[in-house]
Amino acid sequence: MPRSRFSGSLSSPKIDFAIDMGNPFLNLTVDGFLKIGTVAATKVVVEETYHCLRKGPSPLILTYILPILEMNLYSYLDFWTVAGVYVGMEYGMERIRGTRDWKNAMLGGAVTGALVSAASNNNREKIVMDAIAGGAIATAAEFINCLT
Repeated sequence: MPRSRFSGSLSSPKIDFAIDMGNPFLNLTVDGFLKIGTVAATKVVVEETYHCLRKGPSPLILTYILPILEMNLYSYLDFWTVAGVYVGMEYGMERIRGTRDWKNAMLGGAVTGALVSAASNNNREKIVMDAIAGGAIATAAEFINCLT
């Protein structure tokens, strides 16, 4: 009986760029800030464009879209900053511990959560809770990343 096989691979396009800051820690922090920031900005553009188009065609669509995009992109600046700090902290933990494993993500997330929380409030209990949440989220993301 004749059989046929299909063999091949599918991969997404990869665009990579590097900004050399002269230090691996700074390089990874800036890289994380830019890549995650690009994803956040794209999300805002797509969502706001959808909402504007859903309202119906308008000759003033740019008048509506641009102010909304500007307002939301500034609100994502915090997200970009946290992402950059996290990437830097994870790399820092890798350098300090001398190994690359899930514990770096946990410690980097905890330090990032504590730093961001401490910058925004003085409640010690909230800082500890945010450190725990940051470590838990980063660890879960690391484990999920290993599954794929």
